[in-house]
Amino acid sequence: MKLQHALGGLENLGPVSLETRVFVQDWEKRIFGIHTVMMAESAHLAEALPKYAMATLPTTFKDTWTWASLRTGAEGMQPFEYFKFRYYEKWLMGISQFFVDEGYITTQELVWWTAHYRVQPDAPLPERPSEPIKRQVVDYLLHGDSSLRPLPHPPRFEVGQTVQVADPAAADHTRLPGYLRNKKGTVREVYPGAFEYFCSTGPDGLEGPMPVYRVAFDARDIWGPDLCEPNTTIYADLFEVYLQCRTPEEEKTP
Repeated sequence: MKLQHALGGLENLGPVSLETRVFVQDWEKRIFGIHTVMMAESAHLAEALPKYAMATLPTTFKDTWTWASLRTGAEGMQPFEYFKFRYYEKWLMGISQFFVDEGYITTQELVWWTAHYRVQPDAPLPERPSEPIKRQVVDYLLHGDSSLRPLPHPPRFEVGQTVQVADPAAADHTRLPGYLRNKKGTVREVYPGAFEYFCSTGPDGLEGPMPVYRVAFDARDIWGPDLCEPNTTIYADLFEVYLQCRTPEEEKTP
């Protein structure tokens, strides 16, 4: 996992922000809106469980954009840049780089428009109203993009079973929190059906539909008794590929 992600348990990272507002500044709402519209127009919705009429949607956006795309864009940032910028600034950088990489805008055009609005912040924005796209966005917000699939095989683990979190090869993107690697936990829930992530994570092993489990961890087993409050339980929803059976030797470990 990259340095700037899954920071649980790391020390000396500076003060923790206690900000509770979702949007601190108005421009952050616009970035969230751009991301939402991109997801509502994403090409992968043609295969989603809710039926979207992607073939007739009047949009020039023909690529796939999901939460995985947004996370990958942030994870691709240089670590020191990542720590320097605010939450939605990271979104903006990932989205901007995507549009440049896919040829929707050139770097030079992006620089020009940035300078244009910096000098004239009240200049009107391009507006291309489209009722079909507005309806598509509303439909997407109401129905989402379910990734629930039929089970490819019965779940390997059951409620109450002690499991060991895997330590897969490092990948550019993962859904496994780094601080849970090699930790033991107890399965508390087996979610019905199977879930498929938006993209393959390569050596990380996350590919195709699979069961997902709610696993409970004693905080002392993660950070040690001196670094956590007593009687604290950490819960994590984990794909089956990230879990292993405990070996007899591991079962002897308290």
